Amino acid sequence: MTATTLATWILGPLLGLAIFLFIFRIVLTWYPQLDLNRWPFNFIAWPTEPFLVPTRKLVPPIGGVDITPIIWVGIFSLLREILLGQQGLLRMMH
Repeated sequence: MTATTLATWILGPLLGLAIFLFIFRIVLTWYPQLDLNRWPFNFIAWPTEPFLVPTRKLVPPIGGVDITPIIWVGIFSLLREILLGQQGLLRMMH
């Protein structure tokens, strides 16, 4: 097994999970009354919050809507495409 294959096997699921969690976090922003410190919402909030806190300092809410999860979905999707897409860097190294 080569290093690029191992990286593909690790990065693929990790980036997919991150995208899924941030999409779920976008849905949770529609329900501001939910307590993100309680189960099962803390399962989504805990891994995403370290990314969102510094981003919120750079990008304030627009019209009262927190758009930082949308930004991170875009970042992780772009990263996944650049590395693992059909023309991705790790695919081209095979």
